[in-house]
Amino acid sequence: MLRAVIFDFDGVITDSEILHLRSFNRVLAQQYGVEITTKAYYKDYLGLTDFECFKLVADERQLALDDQRIANLMKQKTQIFEELAKAEGRIIEGVRDFLKMLEQNNILMAICSGAVLAEIELILEEARLRHFFAVIVSAEQVTKGKPDPEGFLLALEKLNHERHDLISGEQCIVIEDSHWGLEAAKAAGMHTIAVTNSYDADQLTQAEKIVARLSELGIGDLQQLCT
Repeated sequence: MLRAVIFDFDGVITDSEILHLRSFNRVLAQQYGVEITTKAYYKDYLGLTDFECFKLVADERQLALDDQRIANLMKQKTQIFEELAKAEGRIIEGVRDFLKMLEQNNILMAICSGAVLAEIELILEEARLRHFFAVIVSAEQVTKGKPDPEGFLLALEKLNHERHDLISGEQCIVIEDSHWGLEAAKAAGMHTIAVTNSYDADQLTQAEKIVARLSELGIGDLQQLCT
């Protein structure tokens, strides 16, 4: 029985991955004269939190960055991202109607993302989508990012807060755009759907169902996964 859908954010709800990359690169260029290539970002960085991204750059480029310095870089990156998101951020086609369909069928909705809360809230508020989501789990709320299942388990815990009829992992569908997220969802005991917004289908074969866009999915398709 389907009772909840948990969404990744970047690459599933909003087309903002390239804005994240540009934000990282603007900070890195200003401070260290380095950049992450688009190919490297999608191959190695996309599923990581901001902290993990800066840490990986530091390790690869042998930059002396302690946790406090990384925290400062993250603040700069968030400020730049917010500027870009206000000017260029957009919701992926079909998402709004998909959320309305879930709402009409009394399906709870949550977000579990490696982005920081301020970035998520900004885009949702700008798009007037915030009211759809009962729970948002962001990077600040977990100690381990995807592919660790911590974020999805926390989202489920929050969905179950003060509920007597507890929702199980098997009653949840996770919608992801990366293999890191799919791995985390499976480890959390949840069903999985992948959208090919960031990666080709052959890189998302862990998913139980793969679609090009959310408009391809009806409520029957979702319920069938949870039977």
